Amino acid sequence: MSPIRTAYLTAARSAADLLADPAVANRWDEPSALPAFGVAGLAGHLANQVLGVPAVLAAPVPAGDPVGLLDHYARGGWLGAPVDATVNVVIRRVGDGLAADGPVALVDRYAATLRELTRVLPAEPPTRVVHVRHGPWSLTLDDYLVTRLMELVVHADDLAVSVGVPTPELPAEVVDPVLALLARLAVRRHGQPAVLRALSRAERAPASVAAL
Repeated sequence: MSPIRTAYLTAARSAADLLADPAVANRWDEPSALPAFGVAGLAGHLANQVLGVPAVLAAPVPAGDPVGLLDHYARGGWLGAPVDATVNVVIRRVGDGLAADGPVALVDRYAATLRELTRVLPAEPPTRVVHVRHGPWSLTLDDYLVTRLMELVVHADDLAVSVGVPTPELPAEVVDPVLALLARLAVRRHGQPAVLRALSRAERAPASVAAL
């Protein structure tokens, strides 16, 4: 199995533990650390990084070459969109829907889907391509899983902060692909000097570089 698939499943298992933390259920109906997101909806959005994958694996893939990872983000309208943009409203609505039956039901559904993915992902060929329906365009499976890995890592931190528990510690092989992706996206948006200064010369770094 590829390192990205292994990293994705590791992050997904960590997120399972966080979703099952009693602090999440205890604050289920409270606001989260993210604007316009409640804890329940944020938990649903985090869970969707696993719950949504089987449908992507099952979807037909049209003819044509997959796009690259950065092209995927360049084509999408969600990166940097304001909180009230349609794409973000839809994301919150989906998260709320997944959480509608409560924390126990969400954790159980997540666990079942994770068991399924643990079985099927190692069997997928290295050249596997999937179709991203909201694109619409295709990505290699591993590039698609990098996008889900980033969401798992970032939103696990969001959820942990929201409910007052420590952010899960993850091994370098899980976090490194996420940091690489975030750095590449930041360079594309802010330019090399701004990102270099943010990492090494904070006194010269523009404040805007903190946002993708």
